[in-house]
Amino acid sequence: MSDKVKVVEGKLSDNERLKAQSNHLRGTIVEDLSNDITGGFVADNFQLIRFHGMYQQDDRDIRAERAKQKLEPLHNVMLRARLPGGVITPEQWLVIDKFATDKTIYGSIRLTTRQTFQFHGVLKPNVKLMHQTLHSTGIDSIATAGDVNRNVLCTSNPVESELHKEAWDWAVKISEHLLPKTNAYAEIWLDGEKVESTEEEEPILGDNYLPRKFKTTVVIPPHNDIDVHANDLNFVAIAENNKLIGFNVLVGGGLAMTHGDHSTFPRKADDFGFIPLDKTLDVAAAVVSTQRDWGNRVNRKNAKTKYTLERVGVDTFKEEVESRAKVKFGQSKPYEFTSRGDRFGWVEGIDGKHHLTLFIENGRILDYPGKTLKTGCAEIAKIHQGDFRLTANQNLIVAGVSSDQKEIIESLAIKHGLMEADTSNQRKDSMACVALPTCPLAMAEAERYLPSAVTELEAILSKHGLENESIIYRITGCPNGCGRAMLAEIGLVGKGPNKYNLHLGGNREGTRIPKMYKENILDTEIMAILDELIGRWAKEREASESFGDFVIRVGVIAPVVDSAKDFYA
Repeated sequence: MSDKVKVVEGKLSDNERLKAQSNHLRGTIVEDLSNDITGGFVADNFQLIRFHGMYQQDDRDIRAERAKQKLEPLHNVMLRARLPGGVITPEQWLVIDKFATDKTIYGSIRLTTRQTFQFHGVLKPNVKLMHQTLHSTGIDSIATAGDVNRNVLCTSNPVESELHKEAWDWAVKISEHLLPKTNAYAEIWLDGEKVESTEEEEPILGDNYLPRKFKTTVVIPPHNDIDVHANDLNFVAIAENNKLIGFNVLVGGGLAMTHGDHSTFPRKADDFGFIPLDKTLDVAAAVVSTQRDWGNRVNRKNAKTKYTLERVGVDTFKEEVESRAKVKFGQSKPYEFTSRGDRFGWVEGIDGKHHLTLFIENGRILDYPGKTLKTGCAEIAKIHQGDFRLTANQNLIVAGVSSDQKEIIESLAIKHGLMEADTSNQRKDSMACVALPTCPLAMAEAERYLPSAVTELEAILSKHGLENESIIYRITGCPNGCGRAMLAEIGLVGKGPNKYNLHLGGNREGTRIPKMYKENILDTEIMAILDELIGRWAKEREASESFGDFVIRVGVIAPVVDSAKDFYA
């Protein structure tokens, strides 16, 4: 360890005790599975199941009623699958579709901002079956939550298929390289052979794993569809003649914060420089292990990589990574982000295959009256000969469609409400996290509020003659960052029932953090404010000027230059 760096001293957070005593993430989860007294996981296991890709939740809408009936909350788990780059086969899709239908409370498949899918509402008797069902089709949920490197994202680029395949291959390699080495997952869920845990080693993550969650991406410019500045570690693909030659490495992004705690803030990632392909895994391990050793294990609110960089300095952290990876970062290769939304409808790739991007509002795949989305996806999966690609914007790509299948797949999509000609640009550029009723952290609605909120925003745009325009608009139920509101032109962050902090001033490329404009205001107040500001935008904007750029240019809000210094100023 560099003599420039002093590890944060003080009483370790209780999560550090929990990890140290977990027997490499085993805990007493097996015993808990046989506990019929409660439908939940108890004591340390409540946290340990996160390392196995699950969160314990309950339906908060019925919590009070169950308490009146002297019943415990309806405990269930949400599982997030590990799906590097979001690529899934039709055969796998049909398996998860059937499990969601037969064995979950809600019956839905939820596409997430982490470019994977989630099951919601799995009762404890079905938890082991869930893992074994996924395993039977080649999917697991190892390390999709907890203090580890989580699902690795990759730009969903079906057009330049050769470059995307190379980048996606690296996303898979990075994911595998940074996985926990413990055999706990196989033992508990797959009835794998037990091993002596004292002999297990975690050479990259360490025996106490990371101080906090860690997120990694591979991105292919000019599309910033995975929002690099929301992640701890990003590999920006650099190509020559459509051939991948290496990566620019960006470190220290993150959006989560805590209401009322100004020592927490969103932060953009720093560009460390260029590396050749053969150093990719070494650099990934070096960044993770440096954060492992230098991160704050005393205060979890300041435990993410972004705070380590702020504390020790970017240059010091970078030098340590170079030392551990035995590499010298070169000057960053030029690149530019010009967009980050998904490209809806049909596009043709360089290989002659066709790719259909379907808009899935909130990523929730379920059958609704007049819109049988879940049935439609299953019907497509039954005949599709390519693959599916889940996007980090909660949408679904039917990729690799041959010309002779294009018409039938389109007809199925239209029949089941997966393709609608009247979906506005604004609705396509809006996103929310799950929030209520299942997320225990949610302070306000997000997923359930978004559809009506977008309808109101559409009406405001139309009122001012901007019905064909759109604004990057995102809602999160709490400040934890899952909906990436801190990279939106308009970001709403839940503060309480029907109340949000209103943030303005992000840009369309996802390279600028918005700043709080109003705190703790009702949703109705927010719409009145947006009506006034969008009216000004319509009258005063410069040619092709986005809303986020406009509010900064005219002085409605000051830009965030350095989060640590002026995010709250």
